[in-house]
Amino acid sequence: MPFYYAATMESEVIAADILLPPVLTFKRIQMSDKYPKGHARGRHWKHLKQILQAENYQNYPTYEPNYVNIESPPSMYPSKKFCDITGFEAPYIDPRTSLRYASVDVFKRIRSLPNEYIQRWLSLRNAAIVLK
Repeated sequence: MPFYYAATMESEVIAADILLPPVLTFKRIQMSDKYPKGHARGRHWKHLKQILQAENYQNYPTYEPNYVNIESPPSMYPSKKFCDITGFEAPYIDPRTSLRYASVDVFKRIRSLPNEYIQRWLSLRNAAIVLK
């Protein structure tokens, strides 16, 4: 619709003295109408740091659980094993060096490493052993 045609239609509506409702049901609500100035948009989530600062946890008894003294039991699931070279999950362990590896390419690389390097990789994992 050309602009001049819309302007003439608007002037005809004004001249006809038709009372239109302030909000038409088929129109989208403007964001400024929905959220007036000073009101938050939707839900505001607090970070843990903000929660800790807002509450006076030092006034609570020490035996009452809160965000400051959360204690949890050890996990029931076994810990994940990661490849010593790449860091990916490692479903395999080299029986000769006891290094964990994720793929055949890494296994070939492990077998080509000298014993000094293997000991360094194991010491990073706190599993250093003396190889024979």
